Amino acid sequence: MAVQIEKSTIIGDVLDIAPETAPLFMAIGMHCLGCPSSRGETVEEACMVHGIDPDAFLEQVNRFLESQAEAKA
Repeated sequence: MAVQIEKSTIIGDVLDIAPETAPLFMAIGMHCLGCPSSRGETVEEACMVHGIDPDAFLEQVNRFLESQAEAKA
């Protein structure tokens, strides 16, 4: 089973758990993944700052992680 990312998950934690998600963040304008903000900002907070619907983004991220887990199985 794939890891589930939630609105309250810190971006830095997402990248620690699943670094392969970085391109998804970059694609929606979150280019500062290595900056200190990524270590203290939740996915929901970052989405709000970038004008992204957090529910839609989380669906995309979790679907991606699920497909990655299935490919490894």
